[in-house]
Amino acid sequence: MTRFLLSLCAGLALMFSAPAQAQEPLRIIIDEAIIEPLPFAAPAFQAESPAAGQMASDLASVVAADLIGTGLFREIPSSAYISTVNDFNAPVQYADWKAINAQALVTGAVNVQGNNLNVKFRLYDVFSGAELGSGLQFSGTVDGWRRMAHKVSDAVYARITGEGPYFDSRVVYVSETGPKDDRKKRLAIMDYDGANVQYLTDSGAIVLAPRFSPSGDRVLYTSYESGFPRIYVLDIGSVSRRVLESAEGTMSFAPRFSPSGQTVVYSLTQGGNTDIFQMDIASGQSVRLTNTPAIETAPSYSPDGSRIVFESDRSGTQQLYVMPATGGEAQRISFGEGRYGTPVWSPRGDLVAFTKQNKGRFHIGVMRLDGSQERLLTASFLDEGPTWAPNGRVIMFARETQGASGSSTLYSVDISGRNLRPVSTPSGGSDPSWSPLQK
Repeated sequence: MTRFLLSLCAGLALMFSAPAQAQEPLRIIIDEAIIEPLPFAAPAFQAESPAAGQMASDLASVVAADLIGTGLFREIPSSAYISTVNDFNAPVQYADWKAINAQALVTGAVNVQGNNLNVKFRLYDVFSGAELGSGLQFSGTVDGWRRMAHKVSDAVYARITGEGPYFDSRVVYVSETGPKDDRKKRLAIMDYDGANVQYLTDSGAIVLAPRFSPSGDRVLYTSYESGFPRIYVLDIGSVSRRVLESAEGTMSFAPRFSPSGQTVVYSLTQGGNTDIFQMDIASGQSVRLTNTPAIETAPSYSPDGSRIVFESDRSGTQQLYVMPATGGEAQRISFGEGRYGTPVWSPRGDLVAFTKQNKGRFHIGVMRLDGSQERLLTASFLDEGPTWAPNGRVIMFARETQGASGSSTLYSVDISGRNLRPVSTPSGGSDPSWSPLQK
C-alpha cells in the first residue's frame, strides 16, 4: 500500500484562514433546499518537471470530478476561459475569471523526480479577489497520484462547504459476476469513486457483509467456504486472514468492529435462536448481549462505542432498536409503516441509516436516534445495505434491478436525498462498507 508523507508548508488553520476582505467568505450552505451548484474553474496543473506533463492534467481532472460528483459544484469548461494559468506563482487575473462567472479557482503545480511526486495547490475566491490559503502541498509516490488529487479535493470541499472531507477514502464491497442463479462473489476494495479496484478473495465461496475496521487496515466479513457462515478478519496490506472462533454447530454472521477496533459485535445462531454477541478479538472471549426468542441481527455501534443499534422482530415485525453496548434493555426507535433493517450509525452520531421495505418497494432512509425525522432518500425494486462516508454527509448502498437476470450496482446519495448517482465498478457490486479517511 502506498505510504504518504503529508507536508504542510503552513498549518491547515493558517492555510484556510478567512479572507482579509470585509465581505462574506466563499461558502456553500448545504440545507434541504435545491442548491445551485457553485461554478468553479480548475485549469490543468502546471508541470514543474519534464515527467509531470500528463499527470498535471490528470490531477486537475480528478479534482474537478470529485467536486462535480458532490452535486454542489459546476465546472466551467476550458473553452470558456479568457485567460489561462501558465505560472503557479503569477498573479491571478481575477477580472478574466469573474467575466466567465467562476466563483472559485483552483490552481496547482506538479513536480516528478523519479518515483517521487510533489503536488501543491491554491484556492481563490474570484469575486472577492482573495486567496483562500497558500502553501499546501502533498508529497508521495507517482503511483499514488490519485490519492493526492483526492486530498486537494478534500481541502477545497471542506473550505467551501464547511463539511468534513471524504474523497481520500476507500470502499470494500462484494464484487458480483455471472447470472443471478449462479452468481460468483468475492471481496473487492476500491477508491471511493470506483478507481483502483483490487480483489481480496477469490470467487470460490459466497462472501457477505464486509466491514472496515476504524483504522482502515482490516476487514471483517462472512464466508460460507466451510458450508456454514463464519466470520473472518482480513488484513488488507498482507491479504492474510483468520477465522474468528465460534462454537461447533453454530452460525456467525453480520459482524462489525467497535470504534476501538478491539472488539467485534455480531449475530450468532445456535439451537434455532439468533442473538447478538460481542467478542474480544485478542482473546476470543465472547459475551451474549441479547437473549430473546426473536431474531436479533445487524448490530452497529454508536461512534463513542456506548450504544448499539440493531434490527429485531421481537415486536412481531422487523424493527430497529437501540441498547447499551454492554447489553440490557433495548428501546425501539422505528415506528413507521413497513419493515426496517441493516441499521448503521452515522459517524457524526446524530442519525441512523437503514433499509426499509414497504408496499413492495425498498428504500434507504435516515432517522434521528429517537425515531423522529425519518426521511426516505431512495425508492426502487431493491435498495439495501447503507454505509456512511467518513464525514456523515453521503451514503452508499446497493441497488438490484428486477428480473431473472437482475444485477446489483452501487449507488451514492446525499443525506438530503439529492444527488443520487451510480458508482462505477468493473462488475456488479453489493454490501459496500466505506472506510475512514486514509492516513
